[in-house]
Amino acid sequence: MKSVNWRFWALELLAVGLPVAAVLAAPDPFGYKVVSGLAAALLLPLRHRWPRLAVLLCMPAMAGGLGWAALLVAVFRLGRMHPQLRELAGWVLLTCVVAVAPVLITQSLTPGSILLTLGFVVLSAGAPAALGMLVALREQLAESLQRLAAASEVVAQAKAEMARAEERARIAREIHDAVGHHVTLIAVESAALGATSEEPAVREAATRVRGLAKHALDEMRSTLGLGTAGAEGSVQTISDLVGQARASGVEVELTGELDHHEVPGAVERAAYRVVQEALTNASKHAPGAGVRVDLSSRADALRIVVTNDAPDSGQEPITELAGGAGLAGLSERIRMAGGELDAGPSEDGGFQLVAVLPQKS
Repeated sequence: MKSVNWRFWALELLAVGLPVAAVLAAPDPFGYKVVSGLAAALLLPLRHRWPRLAVLLCMPAMAGGLGWAALLVAVFRLGRMHPQLRELAGWVLLTCVVAVAPVLITQSLTPGSILLTLGFVVLSAGAPAALGMLVALREQLAESLQRLAAASEVVAQAKAEMARAEERARIAREIHDAVGHHVTLIAVESAALGATSEEPAVREAATRVRGLAKHALDEMRSTLGLGTAGAEGSVQTISDLVGQARASGVEVELTGELDHHEVPGAVERAAYRVVQEALTNASKHAPGAGVRVDLSSRADALRIVVTNDAPDSGQEPITELAGGAGLAGLSERIRMAGGELDAGPSEDGGFQLVAVLPQKS
């Protein structure tokens, strides 16, 4: 239910009531002056929509001499709604003619009295018009200042976003130049090792390391926006990721199948990163332990469960590779994709990671 604007109605009561009271205070309640004055006062609500008409309706009362109170209200409204100096000057001139003409016709005035009468009429009619125009200009100025403040805020946000984009570009260049250099050296060294070694196992491992280095470079360039993403990082390549882990000596079991309906790109890449991060953590913190990856689709949600057994007591964790965003960064990626992540120790002493991702954007 719409609330009543009590302030508006109170001001409206004053704007109409005071002119009505001023007219009723005059003698001869049934004469032309009182009737025309009451009509002008009671028709003042029209000024909200037709201010020019309201001023015109005051002219008969001005000719009778009791239209001043209503005219002040109508001219003030006209100044607020149409704050053009030339137009307001024209209405003030019309008021002067209508108000002064009957006096000049019915009375014999000296030149000084005529000047005083004209000055009074001009000031009386022009003051509310000027006040209304000033109020309208003040409102326009306040609105312009608000738009300027909003535009300044947008500009500030654009500058901040540009600064962040420049910083991201700088970091991307640094990562590409520094990390890319070392990964390229790894690929070159592994290729040289594979070419010079006579051991089949060494050549196979060197070839695998070279492939992983190239794969890492491609991923880095894709992530930094320096290459074409292609199919990398989608749910269809999880099996390839598991195959790479097996080739590196990790015992990985992949179960479950995914529906091949359309999946948002952010969800695809998040699913790939879930399995990738889980396999990486298992290799670092539980070397030699078996890993199980289960993929399932239910109720428009993609559920990924990665569990690794308890660490092999005969192998030490690879602490040299510790650090980085890890699960915190993965949790943020999944949250941005609209999913949830739960990770913690399993009942048998291992570790379990459960991610639920929406399959529809």
